[in-house]
Amino acid sequence: MNGLMMDAPLLISTLLEHAERCHGDVEIVSRRVEGGEGDARFHRYTWREAAKRSRQLANALSRLGVKADDRVGTLAWNGYRHLELYYAVSGSGAIIHTVNPRLFPDQVAWIINHAEDKVLFFDINLAPLVEKLAPQCTSVKTWVAMTDAAHKPTQAIPNLVCFEDLIAAENDDYAWPQFDEKQAAGLCYTSGTTGNPKGVLYSHRSSLLHAYGSCLPDALNISSRDVALPIVPMFHVNAWGMPYSAALVGCKFVLPGPALDGASLCELFNREGVTFSAGVPTVWLGMLQYVRETGIKPEALERCIVGGSACPPSLFEAFEKELGVLLKPGWGMTEMSPLGSVNSLAPKHEALPEAQRRAQALKAGKLVFGVAAKIVDGDGKPLPNDGVAFGDLLVRGPWVIERYYKGEGSPLVDGWFPTGDVATIDADGFIGITDRSKDVIKSGGEWISSIDLENIAMSHPAVAEAAVIGVAHPKWDERPIVVAVLRQGATVTREELLAHFDGKIAKWWLPDDVAFVDELPHTATGKVQKLKLRQSFSDYKLAG
Repeated sequence: MNGLMMDAPLLISTLLEHAERCHGDVEIVSRRVEGGEGDARFHRYTWREAAKRSRQLANALSRLGVKADDRVGTLAWNGYRHLELYYAVSGSGAIIHTVNPRLFPDQVAWIINHAEDKVLFFDINLAPLVEKLAPQCTSVKTWVAMTDAAHKPTQAIPNLVCFEDLIAAENDDYAWPQFDEKQAAGLCYTSGTTGNPKGVLYSHRSSLLHAYGSCLPDALNISSRDVALPIVPMFHVNAWGMPYSAALVGCKFVLPGPALDGASLCELFNREGVTFSAGVPTVWLGMLQYVRETGIKPEALERCIVGGSACPPSLFEAFEKELGVLLKPGWGMTEMSPLGSVNSLAPKHEALPEAQRRAQALKAGKLVFGVAAKIVDGDGKPLPNDGVAFGDLLVRGPWVIERYYKGEGSPLVDGWFPTGDVATIDADGFIGITDRSKDVIKSGGEWISSIDLENIAMSHPAVAEAAVIGVAHPKWDERPIVVAVLRQGATVTREELLAHFDGKIAKWWLPDDVAFVDELPHTATGKVQKLKLRQSFSDYKLAG
């Protein structure tokens, strides 16, 4: 017997309708890509106005020939026009494809062609890139500069129109269509560290459920009382879903554009009273450095999510003690929409001794309702959730990928998605990521966690950033070395840094050497490129 309830589809357009109806006068503030002076640097309007312009944009998309299931690409930063595209494209039944402009141009072109984008919208500071891409991207029929006629790019871009001209030609008389909630809504590509990137195709249902899950008190804990600013780009897994979460709760939403340096972020935090933000460790490290140099703090900021890579303990402590801000680790993947876990301590954890409480707070966090996880050994046998055993981490849930775009195979193993992470899970469902499976160091048949060693290295006051990789060893197969970037003006010797590890790890985990470099290679999403580091040190020799 079925229940006797309405069958209303979970559609992205309903988020915007809700924000317009219940939070219509709440502000959305964006740093303009066009620049300007003083207050003119910022665009300010409301959820009501965003909804109106999104309907106008949906009419414009129809006039451009965009139909259901067509892919509409974006090369854009976090801004109000990009937000309108999120709703106009998906809400009309098409698929928004957010493309990462930080990738190599050939890779960007490959992704656009693979997705077969029909129309592509871009921010004007990316016009030089678009000029190079346009001849290679034959599926794109119209290129749209996300600006007004006064700022129209002068580059040689075919079939170029301006966003504001499209909007001005339309009215907001548009009824969001109803369709199956399993219809595709958005497309993101993995970073493609090996081989070509793979497309992850989100549905309306998965995106709505992810938005519900992300707003839970033990997850992002966003409410209408917050002022939220996503530093993580809207081209990186939908800014971790925050454009949807913000509409769901109707909070004030602040979008930083391309200016993600410490000075620009702190200015925006303080101008708008930002209470919540989300970004990768490299961004928070940059902001912390700015605060230390200037003494200017984000006064209203209460809590931040740090994800994308492990949160260094030194960063966590600095935010707590110097800024009075709670830095909460989170974990997820493009294939997971992306949220899997967020670290919100339980009351019993708050009562632990300080060292134990801190160790618990630095884990990747507790599973968000909607995501199930398990760890298995090399033979696929389940391991206990005791917080000690570690193995390959597998997940499943309604916002976890089933197969990649264009039928490029299902990654599932007996219905579970293998994340590529090595982790522990404790009895309370807290995940501790010990490494990526490809980054774990295998020494004498035993595993060494590069993340644990990196955290220790970065706790030294002279170290700004560090990565640990395994290099060939004649006896032990692999041994760890530290590759470190020093803080400006700081000094430390190899021997002093290695001595910093004493008493903090098992002796056989102690790194064999230290290499000092000016900078570490990073991916387009701010993660350290361990593969490139290993290639750079491929000829590095350790004595037997």
